Amino acid sequence: MFDFLNPDNLMNFFVAAILAGTPLLFGTLGEILTEKSGNLNLGVQGMMFMGALGGFAGAYYYEQMAAQPVAVISVLIAVICAFLTAAFGAFLYSVLTISMRANQNVTGLALTIFGTGFANFFGEAISFAAGGYAAVSSETKTIFNTGIPGLADIPIIGKILFSYNFLVYFAILTAIILAWFLNRSRAGLNLRAVGESPATADAAGINVTRYKYLATVIGGGICGLGGLYIVMNSSNGVGGVWTFNLISYQGWIAVALVIFATWSPARALWGSLIFGALSVMRLYIPLGIPAQIYDMFPYIATIAVIIGVSMRRRRENHPPDSLGIAYFREER
Repeated sequence: MFDFLNPDNLMNFFVAAILAGTPLLFGTLGEILTEKSGNLNLGVQGMMFMGALGGFAGAYYYEQMAAQPVAVISVLIAVICAFLTAAFGAFLYSVLTISMRANQNVTGLALTIFGTGFANFFGEAISFAAGGYAAVSSETKTIFNTGIPGLADIPIIGKILFSYNFLVYFAILTAIILAWFLNRSRAGLNLRAVGESPATADAAGINVTRYKYLATVIGGGICGLGGLYIVMNSSNGVGGVWTFNLISYQGWIAVALVIFATWSPARALWGSLIFGALSVMRLYIPLGIPAQIYDMFPYIATIAVIIGVSMRRRRENHPPDSLGIAYFREER
């Protein structure tokens, strides 16, 4: 039985919630940036898969080809490849929905199917070529799973604040930067204008197509970093090793978390922590109920938030007006 009065239990639960919520935070931030441009990309799951494959393959093949691989370079290659691979998936989505004006819902679902199949196929091919087991070096895995040296050893505070890998801090920094960008910068305000009314933004001289492309592609790349976190972080039990269907349902939870956060990067921080806590609750708070019930908790929370947002009817809690609607400049 979980002892709520035991500080160690509470600390371990809090740390586990942050670790579990980090890939969700990446996916949520990427989708928030995308949706602020008016594009509804339901392919988060596929882009996370592509990011996981790109990052893993980049690090793995670098280590295989280099005579004396350097772990830091391997990590850097993994991050860049994860971002670019997922961004490429988002670029395909952008071409179809922005330039060719295909249905955004159908295209997003197709991207999820494509990205999942693409990653599983080539990931299994890499493992098969390696004799059935492909993994990055232990040094690379250590960097992806180590906190801040020295500070992480401080009693209590060190574990709560400094025991996480660099991707956790990068996700938090990304949320802060994105919140500032959307609310304080001219480019961010232009992007929000594109999402609310592309015709008005176009009339004001804003390049709607450019903003939509950049937001969607960069947002896709951010989602890919969530996939990289999952494949490299040992908290999922398979750190640095490719396993079939390793993303599970994380991408879909990230899509739901966008609604939970009401399209706010700042609220996405708290939302990812809550969803992360709900994801690991069965490991730390046994209630004697089936595991499937635990898995339902994040979705039940999302339904409750959607109902609450609908009842409050506050303008800032609603999605951009043009979300999911193709822009035809001729009809301006």
